[in-house]
Amino acid sequence: MFKKILIANRGEIAVRIIRACREMSISPVAVYSDADRTALHVRLADQAVHLGAAPSSESYLCGDKIIAAAKQTSAEAIHPGYGFLSENAAFAEAVEQAGLVLIGPPAAAMKMMGSKTSARRAALAAGAPVVPGTTAPIASVEEAINIAEEIGYPVMLKAASGGGGKGMRRVGCRDDISSAFTMAQSEALASFKDAAVYLEKYIERPRHIEIQLMADQFGNTVYLGERECSLQRRHQKVVEECPSPVVDEELRHRMGEAAVKIARAAGYVNAGTIEFLVDSQKNFYFLEMNTRLQVEHPVTEMVTGRDLVHEQIRVAAGQPLSFSQTDVWLRGAAIECRIYAEDPEHNFMPSPGLIKKIKTPAGPGVRDDSGVYEGWEVPVFYDSLLAKFCVWAETRALAVKRLARALDEYEMSGIRTTLPFFRAIVRNEDFQQGNFDTGFIDRFLQTQNHNPAASAADDDAMAAQQELADLAAIAAVLHSKTTAQQHRDATPQATESRWKTYGRMAQRRF
Repeated sequence: MFKKILIANRGEIAVRIIRACREMSISPVAVYSDADRTALHVRLADQAVHLGAAPSSESYLCGDKIIAAAKQTSAEAIHPGYGFLSENAAFAEAVEQAGLVLIGPPAAAMKMMGSKTSARRAALAAGAPVVPGTTAPIASVEEAINIAEEIGYPVMLKAASGGGGKGMRRVGCRDDISSAFTMAQSEALASFKDAAVYLEKYIERPRHIEIQLMADQFGNTVYLGERECSLQRRHQKVVEECPSPVVDEELRHRMGEAAVKIARAAGYVNAGTIEFLVDSQKNFYFLEMNTRLQVEHPVTEMVTGRDLVHEQIRVAAGQPLSFSQTDVWLRGAAIECRIYAEDPEHNFMPSPGLIKKIKTPAGPGVRDDSGVYEGWEVPVFYDSLLAKFCVWAETRALAVKRLARALDEYEMSGIRTTLPFFRAIVRNEDFQQGNFDTGFIDRFLQTQNHNPAASAADDDAMAAQQELADLAAIAAVLHSKTTAQQHRDATPQATESRWKTYGRMAQRRF
């Protein structure tokens, strides 16, 4: 077993991994930027190494600095968490070449499944159902039009790299495909330094359901049930739960077995997630694979009783899985809300600043994975996630009631947060009944009262910022014709923070 692990991340996920290390008698090492000198993960670690200036491109995305920090502190392994370099195959290879262990999948599996087009090919080869579409990037608008007319509108254009809802455009007719193709490419390049996009059939009002996997180096691959991830805003998950209200044992088994086949075909090891779209007839289709620990992993832990971070570390250390498929049981129901430093009354604009007070809920079945504390200044440079707040109960109905009670107790002052938004969601009848799909939150926001004048002013300001950003992105696409390829393989994939994206993109007002 490892004696020391470096956590190449920040915020709540770094704190989560540090606590797992403590429980396994492993010394945790933190890294930090100028903006995070007093962050909670730095205060909790045994050692902390300064990486550089606040921008992630000068700190958390600098793979060479992270590897050097691991060697400097005699850490044997690196846990990347999620985001930043967690799905960067070049970084995974560099870690291996440095004689260190990456707590995650092999670089080859990460490379295969990290690209959505190659992942679709792997899923097809494994016999999994896949949404009709392309298995290679689209070269031109004309090609996109031909494919769209062949499979039928509406279709979805998607970035081949990255995720988080960036580089995605729904296209309802031929007239819209040219502009959508250009904008999808632009956003993909700006977010992932890769302008490649592919096309697939758009499934109307689907549910987004994912399967949690864990695999060891001895050929054992196990699925730990599903997570319901349909509650999304701009393709970003904001509420997750386990199990899904619509998945029965028969569907769970079929989805789980399909996910295992895909992972085995890719030679996958460690924690990973296969994401599916499920239509109203309960047909499911492979969407993508996340080759890392997911943000929403706590709900699976609460329902299965399995610590996924502990298991990740054991597998990376060369140990077999501590459980088999027959040992996996789902007990009760868990729901998670992602608490962001955003103002839901003003189009979810970012709300950095000093946290003056925090009152965290308590009681049976309550868990708060937080990366903040009273007196800490929330920076503007990174994703605005403050905490992942989860509850568990014997049934989903009881879990919803517990969540409503606990959210009423949760207080955070000094900054705006999404707590009021979740308090409204949890009291919505459709949510309480489990009657929703990926478009639920958009429809929910449309029903909320708001000030039209203020909303229009916010929308105009953000629209102007979006226009400037789009022009810059289009220029970047043109420039990439001669330079993108050499950077694609050599440069860590820097995903633009949702923090900044929300500050400039027009959205419906809560």
